[in-house]
Amino acid sequence: MAIVSSDQVETVPAAEVPEVELYHAHSWVTKYLFSQDAKVIAIQYSFTALAIGLLGLVLSWVMRLQLGFPEIFTFIEPADYYQFITMHGMIMVIYLLTALFLGGFGNYLIPLMVGARDMVFPYVNMLSYWIYLTAVLVLVASFFVPGGPTGSGWTLYPPQAITSGTPGSEGGIILMLISLALFVIGFTMGGLNYVVTVLQARTRGMTLMRLPLTIWGIFTATILALFAFPALFVGAIMMTLDKLIGTSFFMPLMVEMGELMSYDGGSPILFQHLFWFFGHPEVYIVALPAFGIVSDLISVHARRHIFGYRMMVWAIVIIGALSFIVWAHHMYVSGMNPWFGFFFATTTLIIAVPTALKVYNWTITLWRANIRLTLPMLFSLAFIVTFVNGGITGLFLGNVVVDVPLSDTMFVVAHFHMVMGVAPILVVFGAIYHWYPLITGRMLHQGMGQFHFWVSFIGAYIIFLPLHYLGFLGVPRRYFEMGDTMFIPDSAQDLNAFVTVVALIVGFSQVVFIYNLIWSRSNGEDAGPNPWQAGSLEWQTPEYPPGHGNFGKELPVVYRWAYAFGMPGAKQDFVPQNLPPDQVATHVGNQVPGLQGGGH
Repeated sequence: MAIVSSDQVETVPAAEVPEVELYHAHSWVTKYLFSQDAKVIAIQYSFTALAIGLLGLVLSWVMRLQLGFPEIFTFIEPADYYQFITMHGMIMVIYLLTALFLGGFGNYLIPLMVGARDMVFPYVNMLSYWIYLTAVLVLVASFFVPGGPTGSGWTLYPPQAITSGTPGSEGGIILMLISLALFVIGFTMGGLNYVVTVLQARTRGMTLMRLPLTIWGIFTATILALFAFPALFVGAIMMTLDKLIGTSFFMPLMVEMGELMSYDGGSPILFQHLFWFFGHPEVYIVALPAFGIVSDLISVHARRHIFGYRMMVWAIVIIGALSFIVWAHHMYVSGMNPWFGFFFATTTLIIAVPTALKVYNWTITLWRANIRLTLPMLFSLAFIVTFVNGGITGLFLGNVVVDVPLSDTMFVVAHFHMVMGVAPILVVFGAIYHWYPLITGRMLHQGMGQFHFWVSFIGAYIIFLPLHYLGFLGVPRRYFEMGDTMFIPDSAQDLNAFVTVVALIVGFSQVVFIYNLIWSRSNGEDAGPNPWQAGSLEWQTPEYPPGHGNFGKELPVVYRWAYAFGMPGAKQDFVPQNLPPDQVATHVGNQVPGLQGGGH
């Protein structure tokens, strides 16, 4: 640890990169609509992601109403149900979580945490948001075309996705594919910004091994996305060509309604490989930023340095690398060669090792720590428990012999939602409660926050634990209505109805959260600078919230890592990254001396 947290002044080299030339806005339009400030772009990303996420939430409610009370809500047609499934899945995974972690938290935190004025390419950063917004609008537009949005399932498997009989097989699927292609283009612009900023725009003394783990998580996830998203982009373009001009990339020789179709020689399995080559790294594109953020939250709110920092960094990097060789565990029932199943089952078990290391390190960090049960800490602890539970069920599905009978049952839905839905969203909430004071200068309301946490956490388990049981019973997913079967007892339907009621209650708690965000902006308690007493640079800006350019006239100089809690000889229990070594023994306060206090 001494290597990482060293206070040696000689480890601070001279600046290598010249100051970024900032574009200062001259009007409301250039400040908010066409802003080049990464912080404003982050908020634009976040608002857009939360707005489309609320649509995804409403779609899940409608699906649950149909599953829980199939005879009551007659306005939900089978075609509608499949369209809602497809749009819910795609919105939540791509347009909400990916955009929120990378576009929202990435944009806001990277320049602040590495000690930069802004992103390296601010104009390109602005364009990335506008292309993302265009992608969202194209996606929403698919609800209004004849036939509605695509209902092929969120994985968009051909030939089903583009043949007649599938809901939205005309305009809906085309708009979905165009939207995904736009999303990838927009993200590539933003992603290059994140990578170059982390590598080239760090302030003096900010070595790679002094970066907060949040930055390591976002940085590695961005590299994953830059390698994985092209597979989705290519797949979307190829399927669009299959649909519009009759190519046969994914379309085999087919007979439809007694008529021989013009397609011949295509491979539906090829699309599955392309999709899941993107799709499994996508899990870690969401998970790695969550890992990094939760590491920082635990350290700050437990008042203890992160255990095994270097191990945590290498675990993030190794998970990122291994995520590219596990994709076909989603395809055990696709008809691929069984030896492939053996290979991908092995790699799936191997990737569990660095993931488990992170859990052990979080646990040891918490051991005998001075834990403050703040809302960020509660959400972090809930994440660890939920991620472990979801990860263990993933080990079930990673093994071929267990996966085959459980494939396409509610067990898969439960696993996926626990590890990819609930767990990262818990981190999103924890991060918002943690950094909201930085963004707005005010604290979120604690009462509403406590209600939001307990209902969300306990409710998530009441929803998804029963779905594991339903999966073991053999209840299939993606079915509009179960009907009578010989192998599923009537009690399964009662359980489905119960889950639906709980899902509506949990959904209501998210509305309370949104209200808290809006209410606290004007009425929340004044946070002041660095209310959590954290050591990382984002809390050491001259103004709070941080102004354009982040750090005033002089960029900070970094002398240690971000987790200097309980340093021997220090006057208080934390030491900011930019506090000179000769002031450690005497410094008291939340910020480094010399910073000019700002206002709202």
